[in-house]
Amino acid sequence: MTMSVPERKSGSEGKEEESEDESEILEESPCGRWQKRKEQVSQGNVPGVESASLAMDTEEGVEVVWNEVLFSDKKVFKAQEDKIKEMFENLMQVEHPNIVKFHKYWLDMKESQARVIFITEYMSSGSLKQFLKKTKKNHKTMNVKAWKRWCTQILSALNYLHSCDPPIIHGNLTCDTIFIQHNGLIKIGSVFPDASVHGKGRQHRDEQRNQHFFAPEYGACADDYAIDIFSFGICALEMAVLEIQANGDSAVSKEAIVNAGQSLEDPLMREFTQSCLRHDAKFRPTAHDLLFHRVLFEVHSLKLLAAHCLINNQYLLPENCVEEKTKSFDPNAVMAEIRHDDRPGVQLKYSHVSPLELDKFLEDVKNGIYPLMNFASSRPHPVPRALSLSQEQVETVKTPTPEPQETETRKVVQMHCNLESNEEGTKTHLSLFLKMDDKLHRQLSCDILPTDTSKDLASELVHYAFINEEDSDKVAGFLEDAISRHRVRGLVSAVAQ
Repeated sequence: MTMSVPERKSGSEGKEEESEDESEILEESPCGRWQKRKEQVSQGNVPGVESASLAMDTEEGVEVVWNEVLFSDKKVFKAQEDKIKEMFENLMQVEHPNIVKFHKYWLDMKESQARVIFITEYMSSGSLKQFLKKTKKNHKTMNVKAWKRWCTQILSALNYLHSCDPPIIHGNLTCDTIFIQHNGLIKIGSVFPDASVHGKGRQHRDEQRNQHFFAPEYGACADDYAIDIFSFGICALEMAVLEIQANGDSAVSKEAIVNAGQSLEDPLMREFTQSCLRHDAKFRPTAHDLLFHRVLFEVHSLKLLAAHCLINNQYLLPENCVEEKTKSFDPNAVMAEIRHDDRPGVQLKYSHVSPLELDKFLEDVKNGIYPLMNFASSRPHPVPRALSLSQEQVETVKTPTPEPQETETRKVVQMHCNLESNEEGTKTHLSLFLKMDDKLHRQLSCDILPTDTSKDLASELVHYAFINEEDSDKVAGFLEDAISRHRVRGLVSAVAQ
């Protein structure tokens, strides 16, 4: 196959034409939300993915990645179809701040071949490998605090995946599939737990430059968490030394890995990485165990615990409550004091705390830069089956068949309810305002009758609003309380009159 390369024009005209050419829309998703562009992107080697293109999410106004897995043999695809659907439905339920978001997938059947198309979050800041190369090029060394923070974030993501029921094994963890954003947030990508659905799924492991990331037992037995731990150990070692030297274009040798480990000055860091790289898989620690290792473990500050509590209960608080609260404080007021009998005490005043720094810290906690993992018990959590589509609904579609209504995947971070009864008191108009985690809003409204019970009303509203399972009880409880309080106020008002 030959590909013609258009001749570039000089100056601004050429750049403008090139930009327009790359932004040309090649294809749309069945629902019209995602638009595929010409520009190819590289976000690490995802097993079995033939192409990854930049695309636009027309609802959110952000760039995403359009990935395609091709099946030239339709019989092979049909034999694996149920397995493929189940795998992708599970991937859509993966929700963690340190894992690249998997948005949507659909199947496209044509006469000659079948395609699985899936949309993932676009990481524009680049891979960890690129960052380490730039750091080394500038003759800098890795900051130990940053290394610990990155390790904690990666382990937080792995612990989440391995704790799923059934467990999800990443199977492709390298410095090329770990991404870093400008604010220090780490995300692992290319989660594709069962590459065996596609014949080409495991070819990426034969690449010489990344071969050292994979455990020695790979291929000899079923994948389990120990494979990811070995890969993480190599990543942690590369983060510490910036690069494990290879001889020319050949694979990184075992000797080079050992030498890199021995070059670490901190004995705890050396012990930490060596425990991940043990030859016998059964002696490698789990991701949860590694979070308790002495090199990473620390008692969380009250500030961090309070920040997580605030973020987790944000829906109960009014918008901009932190900003408004800090404005009302007297800057000279004492908020804490440590007293000593033999020497002057220490006072902490409100003026010592910068509102801007506090806002940034809360934003970092919300984004997943400071995960709260070091004292959490290890417990399995199920990966729920997709609530949006039944098995009958998830049919292979040909673009542009409309998609069925899907369950709300965004999280509710704030709620407000308004109820107004008519003059006769025969009905009440309810308006529910939901602020989602992407800072967009939803407004739902309906009329309710005096004979409707609060609990049934709340459940019905949540059902028809397609609220996700995680938020449904929270929203239903909020609505039930709001309706009950409104009715009690109406009764009190009636009695008073």
